[in-house]
Amino acid sequence: MAPARNGQSTRDQQPAAAWQGRSGRLYGFESENLADFAMDETGLFLLAKGRNVLWVGATEDLVADPLSRARFRLAMSCADRVFRLAATAAQPGERLTTIYDLEGAAPAPDFGAGAQAA
Repeated sequence: MAPARNGQSTRDQQPAAAWQGRSGRLYGFESENLADFAMDETGLFLLAKGRNVLWVGATEDLVADPLSRARFRLAMSCADRVFRLAATAAQPGERLTTIYDLEGAAPAPDFGAGAQAA
């Protein structure tokens, strides 16, 4: 996360967003600045172009999975937004289930109207 010009982090300046997974579950995200995007070892990230999810994963996916690494490089070449999952799943199986759910996600239309994200 890169500091913004006024001393606040870019994450603090961006509004929260929610995406609805293919299961119907809502996920809360923090917007990241794509130009300053850098992954850390603990985050789960979603790269998107408009309403389309291009890649979901974490640093360990890039290291361990060549297919995920190739999809990430392609996503970075055309993504126009990046989000960090507000609460990362703790268990590896949970993380993989979350990734699967988010690969079919779409922005939640009623998040601003008071919906609760998981």
